Amino acid sequence: MRRPNVLLILNDDMGYSDLGCYGGEIDTPNLDWLAMNGLRYTQFYNTARCCPSRASLLTGAYPHQADVGDMVGDDDMDGYLGDLSMNCATLAEVLSHNGYKTYMSGKWHVTGHYDSQHNWPCQRGFDRYYGMLCGAASYFAPKTLKVDNTSIEAPEGDFYFTDAISEAAIGHIEDHLRHHEGTPFFQYVAYTAPHWPLHARPEDIAKYAGKYDCGWDALREQRLQRMRDLGILGEEAALSERDPSQPAWEASECKSWQARRMEVYAAQIDRMDQGIGRILKALAAQGQLENTLIMFLADNGGCHEEIAGHWAEKLGGSLSAQAYTRDGKAVRFGNSPNIIPGAEDTYCSYGIPWANVSNTPFRKYKSWVHEGGISTPFILHWQAGISRKGEIRTQPAQLPDVMATILECTGARYPESINHRSIQPHEGFSMVPSFVNEPHSREILFWEHEGNAAIRRGKWKLVREYVTHWIKDEHLRPGQTRGLQPWELYDIEADRSELNNLADREPGIVAELEMLWHSWAKRCNVRPWDEVLAKRAEKST
Repeated sequence: MRRPNVLLILNDDMGYSDLGCYGGEIDTPNLDWLAMNGLRYTQFYNTARCCPSRASLLTGAYPHQADVGDMVGDDDMDGYLGDLSMNCATLAEVLSHNGYKTYMSGKWHVTGHYDSQHNWPCQRGFDRYYGMLCGAASYFAPKTLKVDNTSIEAPEGDFYFTDAISEAAIGHIEDHLRHHEGTPFFQYVAYTAPHWPLHARPEDIAKYAGKYDCGWDALREQRLQRMRDLGILGEEAALSERDPSQPAWEASECKSWQARRMEVYAAQIDRMDQGIGRILKALAAQGQLENTLIMFLADNGGCHEEIAGHWAEKLGGSLSAQAYTRDGKAVRFGNSPNIIPGAEDTYCSYGIPWANVSNTPFRKYKSWVHEGGISTPFILHWQAGISRKGEIRTQPAQLPDVMATILECTGARYPESINHRSIQPHEGFSMVPSFVNEPHSREILFWEHEGNAAIRRGKWKLVREYVTHWIKDEHLRPGQTRGLQPWELYDIEADRSELNNLADREPGIVAELEMLWHSWAKRCNVRPWDEVLAKRAEKST
């Protein structure tokens, strides 16, 4: 068999149940087609936050090993330098050294050094790049845009970043096939959709008018039933309670504005799916679809972040936003019924209640390592290499396994050094045995993000939360204080929604898993979150 091309598609801040093929009502025919003609994984996991997930996906390492243990700020401690480690090899570097041409379009976000090129895509193995370096931006006028190593401005006129990411990927593929016939390619497509701000084309928003008037409570029930019907979850799956900070839909105010938030969010995903359809059409037109290994996933669960108060005020002067539109209007920041999201002069998010829908039926959101923060759709399509079609896989896997799987599928050798840099081994386990529904070698999964920690072995998941300083008093549980919380233990096979804490009943399992987690944390540069916060405070004085 010829070595396959590789198309890796990552989207940003999308929940587990948003896609049609995972139980959602959003129109995603192209991703649904990939699922129906490929495999859907129901227990694939990211690392709960954008840049740590991207670092892990790109390198096959855990985020802290790649020096992106939190975000892209420099905390002056190993694991938390906010700058992708030179002791890791990226997928692009590995595949380039094995005869592939490598391309990327979209969001980079694995370095905070926007003025130094040492960790930009073309310095980390990509032959061509189009996209932005930072983590969020206006869809109509994003900052930190680059073509290869050249800074550019968003063009005037009919520009929308999701479309530009799709078209750049198509351009890379078509140009590759014109000039490098017979050489396989790796194309990484990293969409910002549906990350805030809620920006979408009017025709896409109009498509969802009235779609969410039933509200978040009914929608969560409907999604769970479809997930059961599709086999994404079993009949035992239970719906977690509505976020306690949110009212029932019937008691909520400004229902039309609330529904509009979800309409725009859905439109963002819809437009991304349209772009994926154009990429697939380009592959098919060039005779490359059959022998292209395609993977799709999200970087974290649905995002609960409400844009309000001081944060909204600060955004206007940041890399994540423009203070004025391209035609000179002041951008209005914040989640308020006075600001109807969608247009370039708005900057809003869909917030807690709709993120609760996106993560149906699970608890928590982006940043947490409960199931709502780390569970992602994972679609794998490869006509030439996978004979099973439309099947569901339940084998647990996580981001480092993408590197291992691509290595086995392409026959690429993982290097010990690159450009005189010593490279640490990757941490992944190949998912190839799961293609024919056999178990693969991963036995234990690990997570840590900002003090939120988890380990899963077999059916048992041990998880704990770090309650941050910005949580409002009224959102604390009775008797709860900020900081590190006790470990919780769940039987994920019977209770994936994490509703029945068995820690008191199974202290031996808690102790055993906690010991394994601490051993992993020490090996992988994970530091106590209080220690990281203390270091930040020291640096700021």
